[in-house]
Amino acid sequence: MTEQAARFVGSIPDQYDRNLCPVIFAEFATDLARRIADLGAASVLELAAGTGIVTRCLRDALPAASTLLATDLNPPMLAVAQQKFRDDEKVSFQPADATDLPFDDSCFEAVACQFGVMFFPDKERSYREVRRVLQPGGHYCFSVWDCWEHNRFAQLAHETVAGFFADNPPGFYKVPFGYADPAPISEALVASGFSSVKAEVVDVVSRISSIQNFATGLVFGNPLHEEILARDGNPREVCDALAAALQESLGSSIALRATVFTAKKD
Repeated sequence: MTEQAARFVGSIPDQYDRNLCPVIFAEFATDLARRIADLGAASVLELAAGTGIVTRCLRDALPAASTLLATDLNPPMLAVAQQKFRDDEKVSFQPADATDLPFDDSCFEAVACQFGVMFFPDKERSYREVRRVLQPGGHYCFSVWDCWEHNRFAQLAHETVAGFFADNPPGFYKVPFGYADPAPISEALVASGFSSVKAEVVDVVSRISSIQNFATGLVFGNPLHEEILARDGNPREVCDALAAALQESLGSSIALRATVFTAKKD
């Protein structure tokens, strides 16, 4: 996995879950869970589950008899996710690298992944791994962010922090929004052995209940916080500047866009 993905540790999981989830992840999670539930899968694997945003939606949407295994590279993220479930719910948690899955061939009917593929260092290998662990007839459903043009909050975050470090700006926000072109992604899925590949744009307008909390999540809820500290910067100062930029440019609501891919293993 990428160095970026491996650094969602410390206080990051809590900030990520508390201040980013309600604004930029929640509605997409509901949509992805519905798509998986509509497949009628009895066994579901989730990759890059993070703090369980999609996991919770999946468990609520899937039939009670379905099993759900949530995985992530970072145990601290999964620790937050586990707190969202009762012991009697059919959810298991396991650290796993999405490019080297520790599971037997053909053991899941569906695989889900929300906003994780962009961080995988070898995306084609991750696609082959997913296909390997899927049963024949199984489906892979995952989402990626569209570019900055359609997710202005991310561009504002990058530009604001870059203003503090003109000679060496942190590059975190280039990663999750830099794998957005549907054509090469679809081609990679086909090359990895998938069929019936579909890409659907999903637009969401999300309310921001607290600009300051959202800005805090954008700075403290991912490895950008460490990138700022490594440059002897002040994350709180960056956070305040970002809150002002968000308020001026976006106000109390933001437009978000993602692409959801569905692919089948014949």
